[in-house]
Amino acid sequence: MAAADKSNKQKVLLMGKSNSGKTSMRSIIFANYLARDTMRLNPTIDVENSSVRFLGNLVLNLWDCGGQELFLENYFESQRDKIFRNVQVLIYVFDIESRDLEDDFENYQQCIDAIREKSTGTHVFCLVHKMDLIPEEAKAKVFAERVAMIKARSHDMPVTCFKTSIWDESLYKAWSAIVHALIPNTRLLQANLEEFRRILDADEVVLFERATFLVVSHATYKEHRDVHRFEKISNIIKQFKLSCSKTQAQFHSMKVRNASFTAFVDQFTSNTYAMVIT
Repeated sequence: MAAADKSNKQKVLLMGKSNSGKTSMRSIIFANYLARDTMRLNPTIDVENSSVRFLGNLVLNLWDCGGQELFLENYFESQRDKIFRNVQVLIYVFDIESRDLEDDFENYQQCIDAIREKSTGTHVFCLVHKMDLIPEEAKAKVFAERVAMIKARSHDMPVTCFKTSIWDESLYKAWSAIVHALIPNTRLLQANLEEFRRILDADEVVLFERATFLVVSHATYKEHRDVHRFEKISNIIKQFKLSCSKTQAQFHSMKVRNASFTAFVDQFTSNTYAMVIT
């Protein structure tokens, strides 16, 4: 059993400059914080290690690395082997408010260099964070410019970028993609979910992880114009679950019906919830 647990433990590095929002997003996704509650969080000192069980036997070994200059210097020098060895996922958070872009990208490039030296097959995700501070009409342009800068410093390593904010569903979209990269046998899972949808004759079936309500997989028959609907649902139900817990109630299931559709949300397995839309 111990060997099985070890083989399913995935090392995830969460890095970025101090005050970029790393601990806030981790607390919202994995510790059931509301966005407004993250204001009371203190900066991370050195490295905070936590193990998060996801889908039962997948364990995310999350390393939240403090972003103060002294700590960053230690990561790249005296702690280089400890921090960057055997990393399955690197999540680097860029604060869109940063006034020292050159220093930000120098630190990012050092992370990439260390990952290339100490790990193989690492998935790299860059989150351009606090995008709620950018006017709506400028978001696409600002994000595209930042992505171009990130890719120029990534030494041809494949990197996936997301624009994020703790105040909307974008955080769930990014973290769903991150966790999905670590789930084994995703093609088999997708095929089984599609068969389940076909048996039910449903328009759509969405599978959520029970604790975080991140999207694990989905099967769709009819295309929908809202491409962000899954993350919005994750956000809404997570908030509703937290509201229930504050009143000593437990969330079990939900049914929503109107003239166009009926949506059922209920526990599917011990580790998942399913939403079925007909």
